[in-house]
Amino acid sequence: MPKHILVVEDDPLVSLVLENYLEALGVEVVGCAEDVAASLHKIATLTIDAALVDIHLANGETSEAVIAALKAAGIPFVVMTGGSLNSDKAMTAGAPVLIKPFTLAQFEQALNHI
Repeated sequence: MPKHILVVEDDPLVSLVLENYLEALGVEVVGCAEDVAASLHKIATLTIDAALVDIHLANGETSEAVIAALKAAGIPFVVMTGGSLNSDKAMTAGAPVLIKPFTLAQFEQALNHI
């Protein structure tokens, strides 16, 4: 299981839940980002073993550029979404996917696959 994770999530409550899940699993959150620009900055400047990435962010942003940067850097990731993946399958190909809401057991299983 990765030890240093970036969380890309626009909802502060969901970010808090994710941080609590990660803490319960003994994983350190090295940063949280709520938009694409902050995510890209953190990918470029932090030591990250993996990332949790919400596909649909605030103000109509998607995490396509974030996922591309993670792939380019060789950083594995888990995709999270509250909706359907039908239009986002190409962007998420090969990554574990968590459909919100999810349990701690599902969360841990996804992390173990990266």
